[in-house]
Amino acid sequence: MPARPRPSTFSIVAADLDRNEWGVAVQSKFISVGAVVPWAEAGTGAIATQAMANIAYGPEGLALLRKKASADEVVKKLTSADGERDHRQLGVVDAKGQAASFTGSKCMEWAGHVVGEGFACQGNILLGKEVVGAMAKAMESTPGDLADRLLAALSAGQKMGGDRRGQQSAALYVVKPKGSYGKVLDRYIDLRVDDHPAPIEELKRIFGLYDMTMLEREDPATLVRLTPEVVVEVQKDLKVLGYFFGPLDGQWGSVVQQAFSKYVGTENFENKERKDDKVWPSLLRHLHQQAARAQEQHQKAQAPVFGALSAGPGKAPPSGEPTRKGPRKGAG
Repeated sequence: MPARPRPSTFSIVAADLDRNEWGVAVQSKFISVGAVVPWAEAGTGAIATQAMANIAYGPEGLALLRKKASADEVVKKLTSADGERDHRQLGVVDAKGQAASFTGSKCMEWAGHVVGEGFACQGNILLGKEVVGAMAKAMESTPGDLADRLLAALSAGQKMGGDRRGQQSAALYVVKPKGSYGKVLDRYIDLRVDDHPAPIEELKRIFGLYDMTMLEREDPATLVRLTPEVVVEVQKDLKVLGYFFGPLDGQWGSVVQQAFSKYVGTENFENKERKDDKVWPSLLRHLHQQAARAQEQHQKAQAPVFGALSAGPGKAPPSGEPTRKGPRKGAG
């Protein structure tokens, strides 16, 4: 039987009981790692299965967690019944936030794990133990909610060398009761970068858009008042993007409001739209960034090619022969 490719990788499983969230973040030199490693269920726990991954660890482990088994018990039961456990790596966090990890003796170097309060970091074929150590430190020291800390842990692991074979894919999976779109399922955040030269950075970029579109995490204390100065900047950006054609007068009148509302709807940011005299800072930043990119692209498209018109009809080419005025014989 041919050797099976391994999702050799680094991951973190974690729980935030204050926010009632459980999640997994992972990166690997392996295609679509998010389709293999992360498993989670709100109120139950989260699991990462990797190295020569046994994906049955996901549903079987969640079933054990559902029956109130602890993270440590789940790790022991899953690995003790697996004849290939020496090639496996596993991280588990349970409903109470207790965490446990396992690294098989035949996982490829460097392989190991770090277990902390409410989380477990594990990795194999890493540049060194510093990778999981940096992940743990980031998880413990980063402010914000679970998604922020999971992404910070991935970035910290990569900065310390990450998977020594390189990068390819990454994923972020967070669950909370009725946290999904429409508030009917527990799939709060489910994002994947399946093939990319810098998957963690791409995952963070996508999460930024997802956050604006789907989540409601911004602090109302950061709301920006629509002063004339702010409105002028909004008018400028909307004009660049083709939503507004009036004067830059700093007045938040009906025409500007309708243009802004159309922009918000086009970008699917309805959850960020307000009916008072304030606007979310993330929406202002995104609008300005889009306008700046559009302006840059327009300038590149309009950039003159110097000397392009200097050669008129009959201008001699470098060989000294006159240019042809008609088509070459046989030309289509």
